[in-house]
Amino acid sequence: MPVLPTISTAFIILSAILVAIGWRFIVKGQPKKHKKTMIAAAISALLFFIIYASRTIFIGNTSFGGPDHLEIYYTIFLIFHIMLATVGAIFGIVTLTLAFKRKISVHRKVGPVTSIIWFFTAVTGIAVYLLLYILYDGGETTSLIKAILGT
Repeated sequence: MPVLPTISTAFIILSAILVAIGWRFIVKGQPKKHKKTMIAAAISALLFFIIYASRTIFIGNTSFGGPDHLEIYYTIFLIFHIMLATVGAIFGIVTLTLAFKRKISVHRKVGPVTSIIWFFTAVTGIAVYLLLYILYDGGETTSLIKAILGT
């Protein structure tokens, strides 16, 4: 079990759990706890990104090592996950900015959408981790483009 991917995936799981807890706090009318929990969720997501980006820059990315007949499905799934994660990150930044600028009426509308996108991002990220490191032996560690496109 590779250490850096395991640690970064743990931060994504933690982030999703904290978002769920934060959502529960606001539903229960506890805005101070909601704010603290959501900030912790954002920090956890940021730690994931720092680890992921550092690994990508310095080590590279692991290509799919499973059966060849599954590679196209994995690739499509990975591209979907990357697009979802990008949208989720943008929504997260917007949602946090709205909260910090005290634009609460818009924050209330965007926040639930952001949370749902983030939950799907976390679930698909966990699936990518499982496919790369648990269910199958990882392929070669290579550049990001080669890992995604399999070239």
